Amino acid sequence: MTGPEHSCGIVGAVADGDVMYHIHRSLNVIQHRGQESAGISTFLENSMKTVKGDGLVSDALSEEKMRGFVGNIAIGHVRYSTAGSKGEINAQPMVVDYSKGKVAIAHNGELTNHKELKAKYQESGWGFMSDSDAEIIAKILAKCLAQIDDPIEAMRAMMSELDGAYSLVILINDRLFALRDTYGFKPLCIGKTLKGYMVVSESNAIDSVGGTFVRDVLAGEIVEITKDEIKSYPLDKPMPKAHCMFEWIYFARPDAIMDGREVYDVRKKIGMILAEEAPADVDVIMPIPDSGRAHALGFSIKSGIPYEEGFMKNRFVGRTFILPSQEEREAAVSSKMNPIKSTIEGKRILVVDDSIVRGTTLKILIKALKNAGAKEVHVRVGSPPIIAPCYYGVDMKDREEFIATKYSVDEIRDIIGADSLAYISLEGMVRALEIPADDLCLACANAKYPTFIPGEVHRFQSDE
Repeated sequence: MTGPEHSCGIVGAVADGDVMYHIHRSLNVIQHRGQESAGISTFLENSMKTVKGDGLVSDALSEEKMRGFVGNIAIGHVRYSTAGSKGEINAQPMVVDYSKGKVAIAHNGELTNHKELKAKYQESGWGFMSDSDAEIIAKILAKCLAQIDDPIEAMRAMMSELDGAYSLVILINDRLFALRDTYGFKPLCIGKTLKGYMVVSESNAIDSVGGTFVRDVLAGEIVEITKDEIKSYPLDKPMPKAHCMFEWIYFARPDAIMDGREVYDVRKKIGMILAEEAPADVDVIMPIPDSGRAHALGFSIKSGIPYEEGFMKNRFVGRTFILPSQEEREAAVSSKMNPIKSTIEGKRILVVDDSIVRGTTLKILIKALKNAGAKEVHVRVGSPPIIAPCYYGVDMKDREEFIATKYSVDEIRDIIGADSLAYISLEGMVRALEIPADDLCLACANAKYPTFIPGEVHRFQSDE
């Protein structure tokens, strides 16, 4: 609830028949991953056709806009801007020409070298219509396709120029491809549908169209998806991985399965470990909805303290902390959450949240609980303190924004108005994930980065 903002969600599908229901439905399911814009591209009758616009899927891809928009192969995108500003010109998919046709790309992640790449190619005479790194990726791929006949080799050549985090779905004319960067920062999985296959950021989208989860796209793997099969082109040799820890803690829906771990189960285990590491003498456990629910349930199960809902959430207000500006986020809080007095009044409450980045919203909610009659309000947090910026597609760029870089835990407790405050340890979180620490990106919590970032510490760098 008080966590960071995310970047994007992507989907691609091909079938023996129209796939627009699968694409549109999937984008609705992964809407939580981006609310600024949405779009779909399909290759039909030897041309690439695209519909996209600002806002939620229901507005950007309204029934009116989608009327008559059909195709048996398509990709789609929902966007939150971390690289590039807002506006329909930055909406995806990005479509570019090359010597043998069209390329359309939808991207989840963020390049760490997008400024260098853009400057390099501008010096070579390239023009860019947007300031999104997705356009850079699309144009580099178009260049590689013009030079290399084999699309797989062309994509490998493209990947050799890119640094950072990227999961992509790609249309090269009437062929559908998907890939993940070699670290596997951002999730991507494959599903079997009734008449074909699909690939999407979260497995719950596959469930929503009656499909069957097949597997995750591997880190560094390229897949070609046809209506009949998945053709796999994995890396020749193993590479270090860096799955984003926040996917399990906050970003993904609880019913998603990513890289072998169900999000709901991970969050519940985080809550159970929190109860071991930071117990509290309280009357009731309650979550900050929605992403804090499983954390709070796990804490309740392990501690034996009853679980209650303490806030009524207005479902018709968008996901507050994916909104682009702090002013918009704060203005939305009071209209989004209202305390349930019968579960609060006269009680010692433990609130469990998924993460604290700035602390401003949690302060407002704690005040609301005390105004509603809470005797005490204690806080437990399902991620370690956020102390370092993310360069890989999460909108946490400035160390000065992070409350944990400026204040101690006790000071943060006093600032937000809590009676006590504790975070899960980094070791405890990794234990809940059941993924080796060396296969995770933990940079926002330990300031050690999986790729080389100027001025930052590499995770395998010697401390000497």
